[in-house]
Amino acid sequence: MIITAGIYKGRKLLAPDENITRPTLSKVRMGVFNTLYSIVGEFEGKSFLDLFGGSGIMGLEALSRGFERVKVFEKNIKAAQIIKKNYEKLSLKPDLVIGDSEKLIFKTEENFDVIYIDPPYKSGIYEDILMKLRGKLGGKLGGKYKGKSPDKNVDGESSENLPFGKILIVEHSESIDFAGFDIIKQKNYGGKNVTFLLNDEFTEKY
Repeated sequence: MIITAGIYKGRKLLAPDENITRPTLSKVRMGVFNTLYSIVGEFEGKSFLDLFGGSGIMGLEALSRGFERVKVFEKNIKAAQIIKKNYEKLSLKPDLVIGDSEKLIFKTEENFDVIYIDPPYKSGIYEDILMKLRGKLGGKLGGKYKGKSPDKNVDGESSENLPFGKILIVEHSESIDFAGFDIIKQKNYGGKNVTFLLNDEFTEKY
């Protein structure tokens, strides 16, 4: 794998075993960040959360292009080790949290300008993740409570620290219900779909 643009352009990274994770192809990465730039403009000062880190390539592409802060969630221990090694190759230290993304989103107080969502295909968790991110489970989103019970979600986790993103980017192959979000753009890269969503809490800002 090679970083496609920015200050680390051309730097080679380690790719994990395909049985562990499926790295986003270079043409898809280029398309994602080019489209994102057309939506939000300069990346300087902005933050990026990769919910399913895999090899860490999306977070490193974000840092290479000027994002100020990148956080990565990854459940698989072997993949997490690859992420650490890839950051080390660039003399960087990852802001990496090892664990289940569906639980970790309730354990951070941070907010993000961009959240990248690329779970294992056919995992069946897309809608669940989107619902949690927009506070549909009685969570807190953008400082406003949704629903009558803001203290707990259906999993019994505290929703008070639920993170949110202004822009959500979803890489997917299956049809997904994006209700509750404004679809900004949808792209197809040889069977891989990428959908750019605007959190409706932030419609007036973009």
